[in-house]
Amino acid sequence: MNNRHQHHWIAFSTIVTREVRRFLRIWSQTLLPPAITMTLYFIIFGNLIGSRIGEMNGFSYMEYIAPGIIMMAIINNAYSNVASSFFSAKFQNHIEELMVAPVPDYIILAGYVVGGAARGLFVGLIVTLVSLIFTKLTVQHIGITISMVFLSAVMFALGGFINALYARSFDEVSIIPTFILTPLTYLGGVFYSISLLPEFWQNVSMLNPVLYMVNAFRYGILGVSDIPVAAAFAIILGFIAALTSYALYLLHKGTGLKN
Repeated sequence: MNNRHQHHWIAFSTIVTREVRRFLRIWSQTLLPPAITMTLYFIIFGNLIGSRIGEMNGFSYMEYIAPGIIMMAIINNAYSNVASSFFSAKFQNHIEELMVAPVPDYIILAGYVVGGAARGLFVGLIVTLVSLIFTKLTVQHIGITISMVFLSAVMFALGGFINALYARSFDEVSIIPTFILTPLTYLGGVFYSISLLPEFWQNVSMLNPVLYMVNAFRYGILGVSDIPVAAAFAIILGFIAALTSYALYLLHKGTGLKN
C-alpha cells in the first residue's frame, strides 16, 4: 500500500470510527427509541391486529410483517444517521476542516455512508432480536438476506447525505423523512402484500424502491415475494449508482458547503 492509499485509508477509517462512536455514545437517542418503536409495531400490528387478519401468503400476519418492520428500521436509521451527523458538522463549521484536508470527495462520502449503514445494521440486529420475542424467523436464503440489508442501508445512507448537503436548517433535515421517507415505507408493502391492491395501485407501487427492498428481504427470510428478486437487486443497484454519482457531483460543486 503506497502512501497515498494509506492516507486515504486512514481518513476513511477515521470518519467511520467517529460515526460509529457517535451513535454508540448517544445510544439512548439512536438505538433505544427504534427498539421501543418497533416493539410497539409488533404488539399493535402483529398481536392485536394480526390475530384478526389471519394468514397472509401462507404465513401468520406476525411472521409476514416482521421482515418489513426490520427493513423499515434499517433504512430509517441509516438515513437519519448520515443526515443528522453531516448537517451537524456543517452547522458547527467543523466540516471545513475535512473539506480543506487532502482527502478525495469519494473518501468523505464513503466514510459517512458506511458509518450510517453501520447504525442501520446495528438497529436492524436489535429489531431482529426483538422480533424473535413475538415470532419465529428462519432465514431461507442467507446470501440474499445479508446483501439486501447492506444495499438498502447504503442506499438510504446516500439519500441522507444528499439531504444534509441541501439542508440549511435542522427543520429541513426532517422534511424529507416526514413527507417522503415515511410514506414510502408505509406504502412499500411492509404491512401487506401488493396482490391485495387493485391493479392500478399495484402498478403505482412498482415505482416505490422500498417495495423492492422489503420484498427481496422478505424472500430471503420467508421465501415469498411479490416481485422478482433479481429485478429488486437490479433496481436497488441502479439507485445506489445514481445517488453516488449525484452526491459526488454535489460535493465537487460544494453545494451547501460554501455559504
